[in-house]
Amino acid sequence: MWNLPNTLTMLRIGMIPVFICVYYLPWGWSHVASAAIFGVAALTDWVDGYLARKLGQVTPFGAFLDPVADKLIVVVALVMLLEVHSSFWFALPSMIIIGRELVISALREWMSERGLRDGVAVSMLGKVKTWMQMVAIALLLLATPDHPAFLIIGYMAIYMAAVLALWSMVVYIKQAWPQLQGKSEEQ
Repeated sequence: MWNLPNTLTMLRIGMIPVFICVYYLPWGWSHVASAAIFGVAALTDWVDGYLARKLGQVTPFGAFLDPVADKLIVVVALVMLLEVHSSFWFALPSMIIIGRELVISALREWMSERGLRDGVAVSMLGKVKTWMQMVAIALLLLATPDHPAFLIIGYMAIYMAAVLALWSMVVYIKQAWPQLQGKSEEQ
């Protein structure tokens, strides 16, 4: 259970309180430091998965914890950014992303209870969505009045992430649709 990939995942979760504290420091560089911490956390998402597969260290614990770590840091970052970007235009993609995570987590749990977890396995579209979220959040963490380009690109990226979130949610629901309608139980 305590192999290198799982340790990196736990480290990502442990970085969340540090990320929050640094973000709220009253120093001019706190936005850069919090973006760097978030970036390192995002990088560990890729590294832990790569190492788990490469080293043959995929574990049930890691398979459970990795997506939880991703969702935690993304949701925490979006909630913190909502304080700074308190407008409909930022709240909309944030709520789409957070809402999608809740729906898909519930769908996966429901499918698992029926022994059909592989019916909604992580897809490449879901991975692209996650990376787009990470890029968007990092850019928005870097955004200041002195760097409006980060804000503009960050907003474009968060909207792209929201579109990918909706698209991937539709794909997952379509995959599970026969079970949601009860058709597989009748056959």
